Amino acid sequence: MSTRNIKRAAVVGGGIIGIAVARELTNTLDDVQVTVYEKEDHLAAHQTGHNSGVVHAGLYYEPGGLKARLCRRGVELLQEFCAAKSLPYEACGKLVIAQTPEESKRLDNIFARATANGVPGARMLRGDQIPEVEPNAVGLSALHSPGTAIVDYAAITRALADDVRAAGGTIRLGTEVTSLEQQGSGVAVSTKDGDEHYDLVVTCAGLQSDRLAKATGEPPTPRIVPFFGQYFLLGGEAREQVRGLIYPVPDPKHPFLGVHLTKRIDGEMMLGPNAFISFGRESYAWKNVNVRDVLDYALFPGFWNFAWHNVPSAAREFQTVISRKKFIREAMRFVPSLEGASVLPGTRGVRAQAMNGDGSLVDDFVIARRRDTVMVRNAPSPGATSSMAIAEYIVEQALTE
Repeated sequence: MSTRNIKRAAVVGGGIIGIAVARELTNTLDDVQVTVYEKEDHLAAHQTGHNSGVVHAGLYYEPGGLKARLCRRGVELLQEFCAAKSLPYEACGKLVIAQTPEESKRLDNIFARATANGVPGARMLRGDQIPEVEPNAVGLSALHSPGTAIVDYAAITRALADDVRAAGGTIRLGTEVTSLEQQGSGVAVSTKDGDEHYDLVVTCAGLQSDRLAKATGEPPTPRIVPFFGQYFLLGGEAREQVRGLIYPVPDPKHPFLGVHLTKRIDGEMMLGPNAFISFGRESYAWKNVNVRDVLDYALFPGFWNFAWHNVPSAAREFQTVISRKKFIREAMRFVPSLEGASVLPGTRGVRAQAMNGDGSLVDDFVIARRRDTVMVRNAPSPGATSSMAIAEYIVEQALTE
């Protein structure tokens, strides 16, 4: 395969993946002019700035899939970058705890995947070994991942952006891309300020990825359906009850993981998130209702098929939405000593959940190519962990004819 000659490149989206792609372009290509378009007035405004900050080790993902490959590579790159930039990176470790024999069986399968994916230090623990890692945690068995870490993804994004600017790149904040048009050669990028031509365009639009893809002529599915996730913060008197990260075993009957405990890089301890349909793709409070976003999924048959098959899950999640006590009880399954602990409202994020036309959820990363445009159509967790590896992958693909 021959290598394309790219002199002008644009990236749409100022989250961690978009900025990582811009940096990779400046690192890989000589004399390339890179422009990043971000519709908000600051970087990492949406998913990047509202996530848990976890650097996932690669426990769950299908061996050989994009998630597994890019997650492990992404961890290496993040570690190196944080060390080079003196950014905090804490390998606090993670326990996935089984409470029933059925969960223990599923946990054994996860351990097999972790082993196949080369997750360093992953090991199974009996119930009586759990307190060696988390003195206040209980369970039938557990999977320990000592290398799972926490970071500040917004700070990492800003540091990546510093590298882009230092290499001569331009980051245009407050500039929304309305459409992309493939021309005879290259792509016209349209904004309120007019059109500009680029040899290559990479879209990393997150919550708006399907709309931008559709405006480019791509199929409307996978469709983004927004689900919010609410976090709470443990009160100071209970903060020392947990050392690192404590997760439940994923249940195949439920599309989302359920409440877990996550240490944050600033020392706070988060409970959450739950997962429930959001009234807007960028709505971080109940009062923020976006009618267009609601109609988007309300008129999408796939959403109703998904909802019909997940009524028990919706009921479970809704209980944690309306009851703070129920939320805490979910966490107490793993750490009973949290009973009576005070909690404070934390951040709320909105997940860009990609959904197929039949209502099935898209699990792996989806990166589509349309001549001179590369589109990230699905980058769920571990998207932030994998960001720099996704950037490598995209640029390698984009440079080949």
